[in-house]
Amino acid sequence: MKAVYKNPRELATKLIDLVDNYREGLITYDKFKETITVMIAKNGDRIYKNGFMPVRLISIIGDDRKAIIDEVANKQ
Repeated sequence: MKAVYKNPRELATKLIDLVDNYREGLITYDKFKETITVMIAKNGDRIYKNGFMPVRLISIIGDDRKAIIDEVANKQ
């Protein structure tokens, strides 16, 4: 798995795929949580800047996916 994304579009695509795979039951919650945690740690300000997700990223992934990612991030 690629961990660091410089292009916001690639990062958004990876997050979309990850959340959709979790929703469809293709990966477990533990694997999903682990992957999201690693991505947040490696991508720093690209996912959360000053505690908030950038508007551009939200517009690409959608509010429903953002809510799922926020839920995992807040449990850390």
